[in-house]
Amino acid sequence: MIANYHTHTWRCMHAQGEEREYVEKAIEGGLKILGFSDHTPMPYPDGYRSPSKMRLDQLEGYVDTVLRLKEEYKKDIEIHLGLEVEYYPAYFGKLMQIIGQYPIEYFLLGQHFLGNEIHDCLSPEPTDDPVRLERYCRQTIEALETGCFTYFAHPDILHFTGDRAVYRKWNYWLCCRAKELEVPLELNFLGIWDHRFYPNPEFWKIAGEVGNTVVFGADAHLPEKVWNPQALAAAQEMVNKNHLTVTETVEFRNPGNRRRS
Repeated sequence: MIANYHTHTWRCMHAQGEEREYVEKAIEGGLKILGFSDHTPMPYPDGYRSPSKMRLDQLEGYVDTVLRLKEEYKKDIEIHLGLEVEYYPAYFGKLMQIIGQYPIEYFLLGQHFLGNEIHDCLSPEPTDDPVRLERYCRQTIEALETGCFTYFAHPDILHFTGDRAVYRKWNYWLCCRAKELEVPLELNFLGIWDHRFYPNPEFWKIAGEVGNTVVFGADAHLPEKVWNPQALAAAQEMVNKNHLTVTETVEFRNPGNRRRS
């Protein structure tokens, strides 16, 4: 593993450590590329503040910090500036206008909530409701179809406990659309080391059948987790079992819907 594009900062309110610590740990672990992709702020209506995303007034500081580290460590590691973004139809247009003011290189799709977050469902919350599963797949496919997302982080985060045929039906469609759109799917290391319900073997069996491209993502919320050999070994085992194809690096699709190297 030479690259990790899924790295958070203290601004999301559920990560620890300073940005420099993540960079130092990445270098120590032998990474050649480190991408910061903290949870994007959203232009929510007045009176609402998300408990797990940076605020709009923190975005400039985030950008400045990452760019300074990019310059400072340019001889040691390649650093990139991204965001992990929820696709909320009500706010996405306004978000794009805001992000356009900054040199953001890439978006990762991480759909932790359905709808527009406010008064709606949390994706990791267990559910046997097929409507919720369908909503998740339709919403994330719509996101991928914008062309703005470099890869799909923890695509198996919707915790469906109902009919397995229904689970397969909707996730097969999701995997097929991701492949058609050439968007890699992330095998998430946080889920592995924290013993979460994802990565879901059932999902990755489907991805193997479809032939999706896979990227490894640390989803680091602690500096020491930016490089995790144990999680890497478990992810590689899942890749081998399902005959998945791994890409070590990704081609950025920036928020302006243009590809760049």
